[in-house]
Amino acid sequence: MNRAQTVDRGFSLVESLVALVLLLVVMGAVFGLVNPSSIASRAQPEAIDVQQRARVAAEALQRDLSMAGAGPRSGPATGSLSNHVAAVIPRRMGLQGRDAHTVARSDAITIYRVAAGELQTTLLDPLAAGSLNMTMNEPSNCPARNGVCGLAPGMSVVVFDDRAIFDRFSVTQIVNPAALLQAHQSSSAGYAAGAIVAEAESDIYWHNGPAKQLRHYDGHLTDVPVVDNVVGLGFAYFGDPAPPVRPKPPLGTMNCLYDAAGNLTPGLVTLMPQGGSLAELPLSMLNDGPWCGAGDNRFDADLLRVRRVRVSIRIQATQAAHRGTGADYANGGFGRNALAAVPDYSITFDIAPRNLNSGR
Repeated sequence: MNRAQTVDRGFSLVESLVALVLLLVVMGAVFGLVNPSSIASRAQPEAIDVQQRARVAAEALQRDLSMAGAGPRSGPATGSLSNHVAAVIPRRMGLQGRDAHTVARSDAITIYRVAAGELQTTLLDPLAAGSLNMTMNEPSNCPARNGVCGLAPGMSVVVFDDRAIFDRFSVTQIVNPAALLQAHQSSSAGYAAGAIVAEAESDIYWHNGPAKQLRHYDGHLTDVPVVDNVVGLGFAYFGDPAPPVRPKPPLGTMNCLYDAAGNLTPGLVTLMPQGGSLAELPLSMLNDGPWCGAGDNRFDADLLRVRRVRVSIRIQATQAAHRGTGADYANGGFGRNALAAVPDYSITFDIAPRNLNSGR
């Protein structure tokens, strides 16, 4: 055989196959290292989005709960609104879709406060039960002298007194010297001249389970989503161990706490503090009476104890491909790769509204 021909001979078929196999093994190892990081990087935006939505929900609830119970800054009822009526109520209230007064929900809360403006006055004439025609005094702090202390169509007001009774209204028209109203809920109460009138705000947060949304309702006409893919919302309440002592009506008048002679009425128990100065107020305690208020605005007297609210929120990943199965997921998906999994994100925090704790 010619030596030159032997030296110039190429790879054999076996040698080529061995080289190809080795190349595939090396490339497979390289892709095995790259692919997991690629999968994890695709899941990262979803994980960030889940945490961002939890932050938005928490900030909204913290902002409005921290202002619960803000009361008039002038006039005969200066101080916390909670000295007169419940500022947080565990159900959906308002003009539309309201719960019965006997309902106490863990996934809904109504928050009341007096608005920061100066529209804080008193009734000039009695407001009869069911009446929607209101006349008011015009003290020096009224923001405008228009016969109704600055009221204007579209404003929301609260009327209340020391009977622990209140009503929310929206102003529909000004017909001097009166404001025409629309009631947010039905009430069987009437008010004497001198009852407190103030511009008011309400925030109703509730969980729409089928739509998986945290929603905000203003108590009147506007009900909008705040955060999507909320799979859990819970509120728990903590308050004074001793029964409430305010509001106390004048002698001869009774309310849910006092008889006409000024004696505390029975029915409210003293609780054992748990890990501090406050006691837990289970939901079963917040819908069994005695009842304050009137009509659809009735509320359990134990709500006058509330000093702190605990909020729990659970958010899920939007895409089912990033949700697996098991306890980490309220709603399982079809994801099977642990590197692509985005478990539900839960957050729990406590809010102690300063207006509910003033004077403790």
